[in-house]
Amino acid sequence: MTWLFLPILIAAAVASWFGGRALAQRRSHGQRAHSRPAQHGAYALIWTAIPALIVLIAASIFAAPVEHQLMASGAPDAVQQLEPFRRQAFYSDAQAVGAGRPAMQIWAAPYAELLPQEGRRAARIHLMLSLAGIAGAALAALLGALFVFSQVRPDMRARNRVEGWIVGALFACSAVAVLTTVGIVASLVYDSIRFFSSVPITEFLFGTQWSPQTAIRADQVGSSGAFGALPLFAGTFLIMIIAMIVAAPVGLFSAIYLSEYAGPTFRATVKPILEILAGVPTVVYGFFAALTVGPFMRVFFNTIGSWFVGGPLDGLGQYLMLVQNQMALVAGGVMGIMLIPFVSSLSDDIINAVPQSLRDGSYAMGATKSETVKRVLLPAALPGVAGAMLLAMSRAIGETMIVTMAAGLAAKLTLNP
Repeated sequence: MTWLFLPILIAAAVASWFGGRALAQRRSHGQRAHSRPAQHGAYALIWTAIPALIVLIAASIFAAPVEHQLMASGAPDAVQQLEPFRRQAFYSDAQAVGAGRPAMQIWAAPYAELLPQEGRRAARIHLMLSLAGIAGAALAALLGALFVFSQVRPDMRARNRVEGWIVGALFACSAVAVLTTVGIVASLVYDSIRFFSSVPITEFLFGTQWSPQTAIRADQVGSSGAFGALPLFAGTFLIMIIAMIVAAPVGLFSAIYLSEYAGPTFRATVKPILEILAGVPTVVYGFFAALTVGPFMRVFFNTIGSWFVGGPLDGLGQYLMLVQNQMALVAGGVMGIMLIPFVSSLSDDIINAVPQSLRDGSYAMGATKSETVKRVLLPAALPGVAGAMLLAMSRAIGETMIVTMAAGLAAKLTLNP
């Protein structure tokens, strides 16, 4: 309900802009003003909107804990005697009932009789806090507007103050980005310290078993766990190698064809299609791997295994007959298909950036187009192509959705894809 005041606040801010501009025009009559009337209006808008927004945000942040405290302070004795998590569930259901929503749990007597009463009390508390937030925001906007209107005069440096607010807003946006990064790093460092306080770092880096099933409570199943990361590293790099075996040659050769051999019409048709493929969400590739490629590979290997069963290669045939849908080969192959547009687009741009004079000089020496590509263009574009391959490798290492859907969640230390 508090945010329903936002349209009124916007209207008040716009009105303060017009009021500040008109007041500046009237007070600067016949005098040389430092700032334009529109800048006085912008300064009035800022001082009307910003304090009210701060109050609204504070009300939204602190309304829930204050409402919870008010609910707990006047709760009946029967509710006070509940266990903490049950008491919290009762308060949540009371707030839901007060808002006109159904309760999440079925309560027995006497709590079923107390729930409507507490729901009405929760509705009153919520209404009181909402009205308090709206009143505080309106008061802040009014005081801000009155303060600005009292400051309007010809020699007021409204332009400088507005620019100061703009610079402050830009700094705040930059600070949000920086503080978000710092918060992420700090949380990772904190959790890592807690993790390595119970698991030795040597066991994590060099252990060969990964089974993170440590119980949080004594009554949980899985009271022991293994945290060796070598299977994770091995599986990640195995899938990355398979993906690059697929993506690197196909992407590079398609880039060479598009940049050197394809005609303008073909290039104008194929290039946008590759760009579209590069924008397909990874979950789509994951479903493609899990529902199409995985079953196809299983049938393919099972069929080959059936040919070997009963012969000299009976052991290999029996093994191939047990192949399932989820395997590193499926995840790596589909990930390689996903990376082909990525490698092709980057390599195509890099090859096109090679100066035309190198091509002309090669042709003047009697080289064919294929010789020019092999001996001139690729060596000249090698640093950029290597960078494209490294970017594709980093994308393959960081991909999770395709691996989860196509290779499963079991980490195995093996070279068998």
